[in-house]
Amino acid sequence: MQDSELEYFKEILKSRQEQINKNIDDVNNELSQLSGQELNDEADHASNSNSSMIESAIVSQQNRELQEINVTLGKIANGEYGICEMCEDPIGFQRLKVKPHAIYCIDCREIVEKSS
Repeated sequence: MQDSELEYFKEILKSRQEQINKNIDDVNNELSQLSGQELNDEADHASNSNSSMIESAIVSQQNRELQEINVTLGKIANGEYGICEMCEDPIGFQRLKVKPHAIYCIDCREIVEKSS
């Protein structure tokens, strides 16, 4: 992969990393506000609990993506970016444009999804 392509993906990943960190901070602030609310009845309590569960699930998913991005940025730094972890063939440019932190090529991704 050319240096300009690596820089392109690095910028996309760093931008997404910043967005995820902002999202996580926003959700954590919202969770803090939810926990500080006075709840008057069971409906308020149920609504608050439901909102907290949804927000926690979002943070969990965002943390997973953030970890994947951090690993991918390390691969870029080590010169290992864009190589499928299963077959060790290059991951297609178009696939990386859709998911810059992909670890599998299209064929291997399908194998992994079918075996899950």
